[in-house]
Amino acid sequence: MHGWIILDKPLGLGSTQAVSAVKRALRSGGYAKAKVGHGGTLDPLATGVLPIAIGEATKLAGRMLDSDKAYAFTIRFGAQTDTLDAEGQVIATSDVRPTATALAAVLPRFTGPIAQVPPAFSALKVDGQRAYDLARAGEKVVLKTRDVVVHSLEVLPMPGMGRGTAAEGGGGGGNGAAGADAPAPPPRPSGAVPLPIHDGEDHDLELEEATLVASVSKGTYIRSLARDLALALGMVGHVTMLRRLKAGPFDLAQAITLDKLAEFGQARTLEHLLLPLRAGLDDIPALSLTPDQAGALRQGRVLVGIAASDGAALATYRDTAVALVAVRNGEVRVERGFNLWNDVEEQT
Repeated sequence: MHGWIILDKPLGLGSTQAVSAVKRALRSGGYAKAKVGHGGTLDPLATGVLPIAIGEATKLAGRMLDSDKAYAFTIRFGAQTDTLDAEGQVIATSDVRPTATALAAVLPRFTGPIAQVPPAFSALKVDGQRAYDLARAGEKVVLKTRDVVVHSLEVLPMPGMGRGTAAEGGGGGGNGAAGADAPAPPPRPSGAVPLPIHDGEDHDLELEEATLVASVSKGTYIRSLARDLALALGMVGHVTMLRRLKAGPFDLAQAITLDKLAEFGQARTLEHLLLPLRAGLDDIPALSLTPDQAGALRQGRVLVGIAASDGAALATYRDTAVALVAVRNGEVRVERGFNLWNDVEEQT
């Protein structure tokens, strides 16, 4: 078992608990013991795409942490919490609400390279301690500004957004859907219907909340983005719904529920859910090897005189991943070797 299982993580479950669920499924199916790890923490209050690496795929978990992500998130205006989400205590309030036009007008300020201050309640370390541990202990946490990139940011109309209107339905808690790649329209969480930007008298509605879709670089905190958007509008706000739509090459179209995971584990058919190790490297080219070249890389030797473009590549022999390599000036060096040599030998 070497590859990826993509979970649609439910609300309230931590990333470590999700890893434990996969381990239980492997045990219940009688599979050989294997390393299991996740490809990027997802808060318990967030849902959506959580890549789980199994076996040799765990060597790529760090690379997954560096990948771009896409999220749908709802900001409720009028209150800011200490955690910047619905779990925290209210620390500031405001009576004003933004209009749809005002919200749309500030989005360009938060698109592209931006600087943001991470939430005090985050896993970042301060003097060797987790920031959230210090914050929960009542200590003042000051985190450094970091540079991130917001590739795209769009408002997703939701029902129940108007203040003092007859719009039906409630916003905020909907589930996301797959496929948040720009420039295609953003996915619409289930249950969402289009909401008119203007009411019958043709003036902007005031919004109690708004749902947006963002495609972001590594290190971007959506809670901070929501906080800063509200402040730019002259008010405060916090996140009430956060759903990861995409992590690196993986999206919700490939994700499964915990129930399905348990069902396939009991049936001893988890291999039907397993995506191949190379699925985590779909964004880089493959480099086909001869048997001798595969053996040389297996031994950590440098290949020379290889006709390939500079950059990262997945070195393969037939259908087996041999190593993640770096190509430079015709030389190929191993960055991560995969212990799948038995599969290679069977093909020779």
